[in-house]
Amino acid sequence: MSTNQGAPLQGVRVLDLTRLLPGPMCTLHLADLGADVIKIEDLGPGDYASPPVREMLNRNKRGMRLDLKQAEGVQLLLQLCETADVLVEGFRPGVMERLGLGPDVCLAHQPRLVYGRMTGWGQTGPMAQAAGHDINYIAISGALHAIGREGEAPVPPLNYVGDFGGGAMLLAVGILAALHETRQSGRGQVVDAAMTDGAALLSSMMYGFKAAGQWSKHRGDNMLDGGAFFYDTYACADGRHVAVGAIEPQFYALLREKCGIANDPVFDAQMDRQAWPVLKLRLAEVFRTRTRDEWCALLEGTDACFAPVLDWDEAPEHPHNRARQTFTHLQGVLQPAPAPRFDRTPADAPHASTASTPDEVRQRWQTADFRRL
Repeated sequence: MSTNQGAPLQGVRVLDLTRLLPGPMCTLHLADLGADVIKIEDLGPGDYASPPVREMLNRNKRGMRLDLKQAEGVQLLLQLCETADVLVEGFRPGVMERLGLGPDVCLAHQPRLVYGRMTGWGQTGPMAQAAGHDINYIAISGALHAIGREGEAPVPPLNYVGDFGGGAMLLAVGILAALHETRQSGRGQVVDAAMTDGAALLSSMMYGFKAAGQWSKHRGDNMLDGGAFFYDTYACADGRHVAVGAIEPQFYALLREKCGIANDPVFDAQMDRQAWPVLKLRLAEVFRTRTRDEWCALLEGTDACFAPVLDWDEAPEHPHNRARQTFTHLQGVLQPAPAPRFDRTPADAPHASTASTPDEVRQRWQTADFRRL
C-alpha cells in the first residue's frame, strides 16, 4: 500500500490469493510500485512460506483473513472484486472454480477485472493437474538441460528461472499489459501465466542460436555456459572467485593487458573453440596468482568486464550496491530494495504488512483516492 500519490501503480487495487513464492513475488512487485495489494489468507496457518520469506514477500501489502470454504467468505471476496482492478491466484486449475470464485463469476461482478493465474504447468495441457516445483517446470522447457558443467548433471539455478523470472515477472508483465488493454476496451480478461511457458520464453536467445547452428546441446561447449575461457568464473589465491565476461575484442584486449598476458600469442585465438579448454586452464593459472581483492584492485571498474563473486553477506556491502541503495532494512531484516527506479514517480520506502478488514478495504477503494483505470 503506497502513501506516495505519485507512485507508478498508485490507485491500482489488487486482491492477492497466492501463497508460497511465485505468486507473492509477482504481487510484491506490484505493491512495491504503489499498488494497494490485499493479501487474502485462510483462517488457519495461512501462507505456508517460512516466516522471514513470508514477511519479505508481503511487505507493502495489507493482510486479510477469509474462509473461502464458507459462503460468507466467498461473498465477501466477491464484494471486494466489485471495486478491484486485479485478482491474482496460484491454485491448481479448477480450485477457484470449485470455490465459486472462477473467472466467469468474478468478472460478472467486475467486468473490468484482470484475473491473473499463476501455475507451473498452466491452465491446460496433460500436466496441468500434476504437482511440481521450479526444477520440474524448467526441466521441460529445455532451460535446465543447458545449465551445468561439461560431463556433469544439470545444475538447478536456484528458483530464479521458473518461479521468479518465468513465473512472477512474466505474470506481472501480463497483468500490466491487461490493465493497459482494459483502459481501451473496458473489459477484463484472464492472464494464464505458466512457468513452463515463461522458462521457455526466457530461453529465446538460446533457441535462436540453436536454429543458426551456433549452440551445442552439450553443456560447457558454448560461449555463455562456461565453455568460453573468457566468460567464466575463476578461483583466486585465497579460494574466492571472480567473474569474467570479456567477449568483445576491445574488452578482451584490456583483460589480457591487465592480466599480463597481452604478449602471450596463445591467447590470440579468442574465438577458436578448439583452443578454449587449454586457454581456460592457462587463465585459471593466472587468476590463482593473486587474491580476489588484489584482482579487484587491478580490474574492477575497468572495461575488462570483471566483477568479484560475492556471497549473500558481501553483496550488500559492495560500494556500488551501497551507492545505489540496492539493499534496505525493514524491521531489522536486510533485503533487496524495490526495483526498477523511477525518476519522476518513485515508489515509497518498503514498510511491513498491516492487517485490514473487508469493510476497511471497501471503504478505502470506494474513495476518490483510487482512480478508475
